[in-house]
Amino acid sequence: MSNKKIGFWSVWALGVGGIVGGLFPALGVVIQIADAGAPLAFAIAGTIALITTYAYAKLSVAHPCRGGTVTFLNQAFGLGLFSGTLNLLLWFSYVVMLSFYLQAFGSYGISLFTESTQPIWKHLLISLAILGTTGLNLLTANYIGKSQIWIVSFKLGILILFITLGSSHIDFSHLQPASVSSLQSIFAGAMVIFLSYEGFELIANTAEDLVNPKYTLPRVYYSVIGFVILLYVLIALVTLGAEPIEQILAAKDYTLAEVAKPIMGQFGSVLMTIAALLSTLSASNATLYGSARFSSVIAKSRGFDGSEINGRDQSSIGLFITSGITLIIANFFDISRISTMGSAGFLLIFAAVNLANARMHRYTKSKQWISLLGVGICLVALGMLIWFALQTDPQTVWVLVFMVGVAIGIEVIYYLSKNRQLHL
Repeated sequence: MSNKKIGFWSVWALGVGGIVGGLFPALGVVIQIADAGAPLAFAIAGTIALITTYAYAKLSVAHPCRGGTVTFLNQAFGLGLFSGTLNLLLWFSYVVMLSFYLQAFGSYGISLFTESTQPIWKHLLISLAILGTTGLNLLTANYIGKSQIWIVSFKLGILILFITLGSSHIDFSHLQPASVSSLQSIFAGAMVIFLSYEGFELIANTAEDLVNPKYTLPRVYYSVIGFVILLYVLIALVTLGAEPIEQILAAKDYTLAEVAKPIMGQFGSVLMTIAALLSTLSASNATLYGSARFSSVIAKSRGFDGSEINGRDQSSIGLFITSGITLIIANFFDISRISTMGSAGFLLIFAAVNLANARMHRYTKSKQWISLLGVGICLVALGMLIWFALQTDPQTVWVLVFMVGVAIGIEVIYYLSKNRQLHL
């Protein structure tokens, strides 16, 4: 492991890169739900993420390690049923987020093929992407994130060019208050695409490699989320102003590539597609890398100290399990349902992280009321999301219940198998 320290811009690129990959699948989903209120929906979801970054910044400085969220929860709540269930739920949510990225990769990729062959190509591209990233993770970790700054620079350059050129194509009649969805739909849209802001959590894992983390970490967290909120809102405004809603929804799965045509021409549309493919693939790769090793972190926290199980590396086993589940979800679940499941999982996790910081506020030198406010906001947002799902797609709620139930079940089985006393 290299002892070379990394600076502000390297971590900033990692944070932005981890988040912006979620824009491409989320944009069409939020416009479908919130209509012309999509920019406000992005701002609301971003505000919730911004409040939670306070807890992450404080906890990361207090616990500068690669364990990230797992370490925070274990330190605050101990190694019990509660923290164990949350850790497993976080891993499930990572799998869902990975599926979210891969769906977008497939959706943007098929725009390069003829319409009659697109359904086949979508499944093929998704499957090839997960198999390819799995193989890359098996080879070596040196390639993971090696080109992150270049990829982030390229996609941000394309998105900023889209905003700059698109500002002159905005038809303000598309943004009239009369066409804005109800406040209920806007909040629902914000909660469903909350997943598109997840990714700043990756910053926590860089803490022990940072130059002057106490000073750098808070600046990275807040500047990353602030920049992404502004970027998302501006892109949503340009998208809605450039094309009628009906035309945008007709290309919901690859919205930015379609809207780029009248703004940047066919070549610009191809550039946007390439940016989407690179962005979602690099985000998928980073997420798979983290989630596969996440399973070994959970195993070690539960007393499995060996690096191998029956001759196989723990992270490799986690990699295969994660890839297999993702292959099924990404190919057979609707992207809106995937987004809802992932957003619900992360809202619950972020409520717990806020609570962790509130419990340790003296140790982390935090204002307790800010994190308690974060707990309340995340739980209210989760309640709103569940209510919306019950109204529109009740099966999604049952999937979330299943995820939580399985996480609890695995923890209970662990305690029983080890003859340990079950405790929270």
